[in-house]
Amino acid sequence: MKPFNKGQKNDYNDAEAIAEAALRPNLRTVTEKSQDQLDLQAMHRVRSRLVARRTAIINQIRAFLIEQGITVRAGRHRLQSSFEAILENRRDEISPRMRSTLLGLYGDWLWVDERIKAISSEIEEISKSEESSANIMTIPGIGPLISTAIVAAIGKGEVFDRGRDFAAWLGLVPRQFSTGGRTILGRIGKRGNGYLRMLLVQAANVILMRPRRWDALGLGSWLRGAKARMPHNKAAVALANKLARTAWSILRHGTKYTVQGEAALDAI
Repeated sequence: MKPFNKGQKNDYNDAEAIAEAALRPNLRTVTEKSQDQLDLQAMHRVRSRLVARRTAIINQIRAFLIEQGITVRAGRHRLQSSFEAILENRRDEISPRMRSTLLGLYGDWLWVDERIKAISSEIEEISKSEESSANIMTIPGIGPLISTAIVAAIGKGEVFDRGRDFAAWLGLVPRQFSTGGRTILGRIGKRGNGYLRMLLVQAANVILMRPRRWDALGLGSWLRGAKARMPHNKAAVALANKLARTAWSILRHGTKYTVQGEAALDAI
């Protein structure tokens, strides 16, 4: 309604703008989420915040160790497996106060880890019992997190007329700067649900890392063509776009992903 709001913001002008916007036949409205969708969305937001907090704790531990002249190879699991050994072997180099601080941070890390595991397990159980999520998980690269995030975001997908609209809403299409009959395509739009877009791109990257399974997943010829004509990151976004469109189709029609043709025989 913002484009139809005239003058200063008050109740009268707001009501007039709402009435004007409601008369527009092509106006897209936001569908109301069910209670189950709101619950799923809340769980994903809490998990995302906890993951960010865990990353912050790990980075702080690394920073304090570097200040003591101790470096650890990149990776959360490498730091976790060597943390206690570092404190034991470098006892003479680390002061008692710094040691206490590091142990406190490590305790926070373990607590956040347990919270993430608990929420992830609950999300996984929901994905198995919820039919739409279970159907989406038949798509290659999509697991409990992505399937429940899609259901929480769009429900049955009825707000979109086609899968391309869903992919465009996620920002997985090029941004256009077209004028005078000349089409100029730029970087992806990055609109809509950034969390869901990130998950889909990560899933696409995992699939691209395993070229031996492309044919078994029914994506062999398409992925080889995409990799031949575009860089890796661009191919990952294109594959994420394809996954999003497939997920929308499965939601709208209540079907499952199937591998067809010769790829189906290879998969068997």
